[in-house]
Amino acid sequence: MEKIYRILLVEDEPKLNQVIKEELNRAGYQTDVAINSIEAESLFKRNRYSLVLLDINLPYKSGLELCREFREANKKIPIIMLTALGEIDDKVGAFNLGADDYIVKPFHFQELFARIKVFLKRFDKQTDGVGQIVVEDLIINLETKVVSRGDIAIPLTAKEFALLTLLCKNRGRVISKQEIMENVWDVSFDTGTNTIEVYISFLRNKVDRPFSNKLIFTKAGFGYYVKE
Repeated sequence: MEKIYRILLVEDEPKLNQVIKEELNRAGYQTDVAINSIEAESLFKRNRYSLVLLDINLPYKSGLELCREFREANKKIPIIMLTALGEIDDKVGAFNLGADDYIVKPFHFQELFARIKVFLKRFDKQTDGVGQIVVEDLIINLETKVVSRGDIAIPLTAKEFALLTLLCKNRGRVISKQEIMENVWDVSFDTGTNTIEVYISFLRNKVDRPFSNKLIFTKAGFGYYVKE
């Protein structure tokens, strides 16, 4: 199963914004777009991203200030600055505020994608060993196999744990029944039973029903997903 990376693109020029988003989507990345610093801050707080592409000249607050804020909030996420400013002082300033890379406009998409791949690979190595998955107040400890919401422990069977982990690792992405069968039950075909529906119901009873904020959703005809 191929991992889906979610990228935050912060660029105030509408045409360039749209072109970059289309190229990122075509390359298989899930892309959220912000055209000013206020939108960028809101999206960054609400969602979990694998990488940030950040312009410097933005309305309301500069990209350099956003870079500093994002870095303080997340020490590991890659931040690549996209800007027309090419002076060495601008680059040094961006690096000092926590940027990982700096690309001057205009740029070639091949170069951008090559750098994105490098930083995503590095990000994966940094986060794979964390040992837990966090979705809002839900915490899955991958080492102890303990699941909790807030201070409440949630006992799960091995299959329930595997199913919840699969959904949470891919939060925001709809997982088909076929993918679930392959990854949780090691079966590469539809068994014709309602096993998945039953286990989704088990999970909802344990993970969602006792709490006001629901995390597990159904997309009719497509599959299931976890949403923050």
